[in-house]
Amino acid sequence: MKSQGFYSVLAAALVLSLGLALSNASEAATPAPSQTTNDLSERLADGRHVLLMRHAYAPGVGDPAGYALDRCDTQRQLDAQGRAQAVRIGRWLVEQGVVRARVYSSIWCRCRQTAELLALGPVEIEASLASFFDQPGRAAASNRALQNFIAANLRARLTQPLILVTHHVNIREFMGRDIGSGDMVLVRVDAQGRMLDYRLYPSP
Repeated sequence: MKSQGFYSVLAAALVLSLGLALSNASEAATPAPSQTTNDLSERLADGRHVLLMRHAYAPGVGDPAGYALDRCDTQRQLDAQGRAQAVRIGRWLVEQGVVRARVYSSIWCRCRQTAELLALGPVEIEASLASFFDQPGRAAASNRALQNFIAANLRARLTQPLILVTHHVNIREFMGRDIGSGDMVLVRVDAQGRMLDYRLYPSP
């Protein structure tokens, strides 16, 4: 009887040891979670990436009839929610290490307002970022102009990130999908400024 008890205890100990060994092996086979890092600013400095951004929230669709590009009061504009969103995006970009940037905008006021509220540097108007919502037949030509603009800027190998604030139609034509107001797309491009791949950053 004593020998049976001894073997029972020994068997239990072996089972426990085997269980611990399997548990340790399982843990060793599963990579430890890596520390969360954000390489957005690094990618924007490598001469192969650009950040496209849809303007912040502006209620409505399109622009009122008879709007004028030199009069913001005739266009669809950011409301209080959209202005707060643009400020929040700018702060989020700073948190990612993007503290200064070459910021270009469509001539439309809602894009200019967004770009200025990012507070990342002076804002320049770029024709290839202008909306073709009212003239869909211009989509292909507008996209080629945007690709050429991106390629020329990245060839210059300037150190500051390139951020382009534009419209959903322009972004959809460039990278093939619609995005929400204030969403951002980090795009890796080829030497001709054409998209190779992208990563979507929802608006914070």
